[in-house]
Amino acid sequence: MHNLVFFIALIFCLWIGRSIFIPLLFATFLWYLLNAIAAYYRKIMPCYKNSTGTCKIPNRIYSFLSILLSILTVSGIIYLFATQIKPMLIELYNATPILQEKLFVFSHFLSNKIGIDVDINLIPNLPQIAGYIGSSLAGLAASTGMVLIYLIFMFVEQSSFNKKIEAMPLSKIKSKKLRYILNSIDENMKKYLFTKTFISAATGLSAYILLRIIGLEYASVWAFIIFILNYIPTIGSILACALPIAYALISGDTWHLSLFTAISLIGLEIIFGNILDPKLTGKTLNISTLAILINLIFWGMIWGPAGMFFSVPILVAIYVTTAQFESTRWIATLLSTDGKIPDETQND
Repeated sequence: MHNLVFFIALIFCLWIGRSIFIPLLFATFLWYLLNAIAAYYRKIMPCYKNSTGTCKIPNRIYSFLSILLSILTVSGIIYLFATQIKPMLIELYNATPILQEKLFVFSHFLSNKIGIDVDINLIPNLPQIAGYIGSSLAGLAASTGMVLIYLIFMFVEQSSFNKKIEAMPLSKIKSKKLRYILNSIDENMKKYLFTKTFISAATGLSAYILLRIIGLEYASVWAFIIFILNYIPTIGSILACALPIAYALISGDTWHLSLFTAISLIGLEIIFGNILDPKLTGKTLNISTLAILINLIFWGMIWGPAGMFFSVPILVAIYVTTAQFESTRWIATLLSTDGKIPDETQND
């Protein structure tokens, strides 16, 4: 009974504190991304060595330059998104009533000409969905200042993070366990991001080629949207297909363009999103596909699109942490693909 009350109270706190937690998660994601890009830049940056074999440029300068280059890289991507995609999204939003009418016409066509009975109540309310997405993006934009504040303090604190862990009054075993948990979360996050980026990039590139062949306008922009949205399991794939198909419905004079677009993108999402992605992600993380789906719905209900975006990284952290304590190992077992979880004693 106490556990149930605690769980309900935790959900309530997560929901009521979403205005704090969501910017913090976005800041953590950007901090992690910037550090990952900076690490790559440090590998490829030239190192001018002196006679002793050490670099002439101090490590602090290397770190500063790598962080600066990673910030410029991410800023460039954000600028590209804002300048190239925002006008098209506004155009789609303004055209949702026309698109809704075309969907009704198409449903009547299926019923009268082909004989497929389509329930009108099952047709999504596109203006309402577009308004919900728009309000979510507006809320995220409004919290940009808080995200930047969190991000700045994370970069200020990261140099002393290891020192703080060493200074914590923990026993040697507990200190090792804490380091193991943090390192495991970091390692699994890298595996997930690599796998997800590979799948998303392959889907986006394939979509670009097919859309260019079909002749849909802004093929590169749609490919970029597909690449971004595929980071959200299941729901992201649906949106990634829906947006270019919706544009094809609006811009095309006939149904042929939208039909070919739908067949191509849905086929890609079935291959990459429904077959390869769950298998590779589940195999890489050893997390059940069903657990990923339930987790997606759970965080989506609490935090909306932001919760969906962070659902898998949160699940990874929960899986790794619960596997290291005897009282919670059953949770990790349920979340795993095959019931095999990290040995609790391997970090002793």
